[in-house]
Amino acid sequence: MIDKIWKFRNKNLRDDIINNISQEYRIPRVIATILLNRGIESDDISPFLKKSMSDIVNPKLMLDMDKAVERINAAVKNKEKIAVYGDYDVDGITSTALLYEFLSSMGADVEYYIPDRKGEGYGINIMAVNKLFKQGIKLMITVDCGITAIGEVEFAKLQGMDVIITDHHTCKDRLPTAAAAILNPKRPDCEYPFDALAGVGVAFKLILALAMENGMNTKDVFAKYVDLATLGTIADVVPLVGENRIIADKGLKFLQNPRRAGLRAIMEVAGVLGKSINASTIAFAIAPRLNAAGRLGTARTAVELLLTKDENRAREIALALDEENKERQLTEKQIFDEALGMIAADPNFEKKKVIVLAHEDWHHGVIGIVASRLCDMYYKPCILISHSNGVGKGSGRSIKGFNLFDALTHCEKHLTDFGGHAVAAGLNVNMSDLENFTKEINKYADELLTEKDMIPSVDIDCPLSERAVTLENAKMISKLEPFGMGNEKPVFAIANAQVTNIAAVGMDNKHLRLRINKNNQMINCIGFGMGEYASMLKSGDMINIAFQMDINTYQGNETVQLLLKDLKMKQ
Repeated sequence: MIDKIWKFRNKNLRDDIINNISQEYRIPRVIATILLNRGIESDDISPFLKKSMSDIVNPKLMLDMDKAVERINAAVKNKEKIAVYGDYDVDGITSTALLYEFLSSMGADVEYYIPDRKGEGYGINIMAVNKLFKQGIKLMITVDCGITAIGEVEFAKLQGMDVIITDHHTCKDRLPTAAAAILNPKRPDCEYPFDALAGVGVAFKLILALAMENGMNTKDVFAKYVDLATLGTIADVVPLVGENRIIADKGLKFLQNPRRAGLRAIMEVAGVLGKSINASTIAFAIAPRLNAAGRLGTARTAVELLLTKDENRAREIALALDEENKERQLTEKQIFDEALGMIAADPNFEKKKVIVLAHEDWHHGVIGIVASRLCDMYYKPCILISHSNGVGKGSGRSIKGFNLFDALTHCEKHLTDFGGHAVAAGLNVNMSDLENFTKEINKYADELLTEKDMIPSVDIDCPLSERAVTLENAKMISKLEPFGMGNEKPVFAIANAQVTNIAAVGMDNKHLRLRINKNNQMINCIGFGMGEYASMLKSGDMINIAFQMDINTYQGNETVQLLLKDLKMKQ
């Protein structure tokens, strides 16, 4: 257990400002404090709370949208063969299904292609381009990939195939200018006002622009495809602010009673059909099963699940994905245990600020998950590499203050390819250069990260009186959903609470259940993954807790329960 730093958000909020906001918008003081702490003030509060469709940005403002729409309309009119070229994660899967289904509804001659994770890797590759060309494809539209594929796009153009790129990943210095259009809100020359869309968000804006240009009812198109846009947006962990927040809010409402046979089937298998669906449901129940297809098998199966109208086929695929997810969990445990063994055997581990581990034939589809777990466990950026025949393919995750994409850019002379975001990225490396890469990225981290940066923090919205721990406030907080990166569920703190009951619960006693007393108010708490504290605490101990407010429903009764994020024992 790492001793975390508690960081309180704006400590200098004036009571009169909080009171004015509370009265003007008829919200509790605690909600006003949360909003102000996050920089959401006056003019922004109403849009934040309403999540109105009127705040969706006109898709035609995205650079090259006019070119993309014109080229696609021409392809549909001339009966040219179109391929949607996707990716094997949930963002790529939902993007592929969304664009394929919409183009099919326009009467396009369209198919989809998703590269094999192990055999082809991420993004466009020459072999796939050649294959599609031989099948007569005249227009290839990428989703969730392509922004760094300069050579591959030039090759496609030489074959007489046009390429439209839709992507959201960070751009390098050069763009694939041989493309007929490049849709990416992160382009430095793009003035689209919101650059945090997921890959599926960019594809979503493309179909909305096509709908507008072709005289369709855009509200109907939005309603029909927002479920897929929501799945990919939440699964890809992009900030749930701005347009993403509106997309996710509207989509979650449709997912309460999904119209797609495949979504009903996967939700039933996951045990969440008929229950209240929020961002966490997607992140922890639905997305891992959809991801399992591309991790261990072929992502085409997951696309088929999202597209099929056959209830029996949907059930069959959902069960298969559930089994693949269980297999993924076993593979993940094996790699995780091997990684821990390598860390334990490294006498210099403590001195290194970046974890770089390589192993022959680790499963490509799972190393990213394990990297994320190790990153959380040691609070260090982590890159895991699977290698064979002298070539390594890696997946990395990072911590606050360490932009992984920038770090890989700094080390690019030791890499054959890389791409991604600030917190997650992929790379290719010749194993003969791995030692140099490891030294270089650690040297870069030594110059950038201080010892304080290597200590995880808990961001706390504000201290909270025990009198504010009410069912009313817990329900009001839920109105700030959907929660996710950029709009995290609020965290509060209570100091000097007395422990009255302690229990380790769950499988292997992994979790902690507490009952605390604060000024004669008894409050129930649960700490997931905090079971070790059960042997460290005793009745009568005084503690400070950081927590989220939650509603626990049991036999139809609702009570407030605190979800512990951290606790500190008073000396």
